[in-house]
Amino acid sequence: MDDRPARRDYNASESIATSPSVTTNTGNVNDLNPINPMSPTPTNEPAPAAPVLSETRAKTSVQFAENSHNFGKIKQDSKHTKTFKFTNTGKEPLIIENATGSCGCTVPQFPKEPIKPGATGEIVVEYSPGKQQGAQTKTVTITANTDPIITTLNISADVEVAQ
Repeated sequence: MDDRPARRDYNASESIATSPSVTTNTGNVNDLNPINPMSPTPTNEPAPAAPVLSETRAKTSVQFAENSHNFGKIKQDSKHTKTFKFTNTGKEPLIIENATGSCGCTVPQFPKEPIKPGATGEIVVEYSPGKQQGAQTKTVTITANTDPIITTLNISADVEVAQ
């Protein structure tokens, strides 16, 4: 005698697609994806992109005194800073949402508070080349309520081997 539970045979008229546990949110079997019945059929419509916060804010403009800096010849494992000064040249407060370096060796610090129209501010960029060698160019990408939304600052250096 076999102690295993009896095997249930499925009727040919039963199908996974008609099982109530595999319907989509609409409950309509026709919405099922034939490749993966657990997910809805894909559409050709692109998913709406979430707006960047600065796209929904009042626009202003910013003017940097300079947008690039060359440190010249520097040694590996050294630290160098550059202060980029800017002015809010628009009629709305300038809100810098983010400033990011192109790699971990380039670290910007930016004001977190709004900059009033006509006021000035600074973004301080620290560059630590580590073991990099030769000509290096790095960027700082600033996202703000400006038009265009992105402003890019550039730093460069000729990194020499430390002795």
